[in-house]
Amino acid sequence: MTIGVALPPATSGNAIDTAVARAREASEAGLRSIWSGQRLDADAIALAGFIGREVPDVTVGTSAVPIFARHPILVASQAHTSQAATGGRFQLGLGLGAGAFVEPVFGVPYDRPIARLREFLTVLRSLTEDGSADFQGETLTASTPMPAAVAGAPPVPLLVAAMGPQALRATGELADGTLPFLAGPRTLGEHIVPQITTAAERAGRPAPRIVAFVAGIVTSDVDAAREAAAQATGFYDRLPSYQRVVALEGASRAAELVVTGDEETVAAEVRRYFDAGATEVVFTQTDLTTDEDRERTWKLLGGLAADAQPG
Repeated sequence: MTIGVALPPATSGNAIDTAVARAREASEAGLRSIWSGQRLDADAIALAGFIGREVPDVTVGTSAVPIFARHPILVASQAHTSQAATGGRFQLGLGLGAGAFVEPVFGVPYDRPIARLREFLTVLRSLTEDGSADFQGETLTASTPMPAAVAGAPPVPLLVAAMGPQALRATGELADGTLPFLAGPRTLGEHIVPQITTAAERAGRPAPRIVAFVAGIVTSDVDAAREAAAQATGFYDRLPSYQRVVALEGASRAAELVVTGDEETVAAEVRRYFDAGATEVVFTQTDLTTDEDRERTWKLLGGLAADAQPG
């Protein structure tokens, strides 16, 4: 049972120093994977590398780097660098992103996302396994005239924030697993796990990793947490991909999938995700209320992870 956390963005001080300090706190609480979200400020791949370099007993990853407005050769070079810096403890999480954060921000058309995902993963797989690429597709071209690998960097695990049928099929065939967010246990067990597993089996690939990102916090002030959750997740209610998984869970808005309550309540929800097929659970939005609640949440999650270790 692997349990990790996604670090909340720093709001003051030096962002890198704060992230490293938070990662140390999480590690000391018993958590063994630390994830960084890609925003428009700090680079998530570099940040994961810094964290993994400074906190040597955790794996680190990105959740998730949007593929539009990026080229796989450059993303691979970043990933190779962080993989070498962490001694092989880096994992690259990618995502399609949302059109609202692509076209008006970068001026890049959000066009044919599944075709783009397939071609991006095809090139990345070649770069991470062979250190080279020679690909001409419909949405991108990638040709490396010289070796593109970084010495001391093992192959980088490729994960995708895939939840829809077409994205899950592409991910199962070409990547190592998925990073669903706001997909509850029912959606995970009845839709996501079966679809990606079938795709991986048909492609002759190993069983995919299912890294379930769960928004939640241990708190005594459930009303305050729910109000904060409604504000923090309201954006997702406007995105069709998230509307779909929220509806599949039988909910009407994303905030209903945020886990709040005491230790017993949250622990029970964590177990539901593992029972549904998650191979790892990562808690995010642990900054909904207070630092004390965040620390309480991390302590619980670390304890659950320790209890699940053999011996």
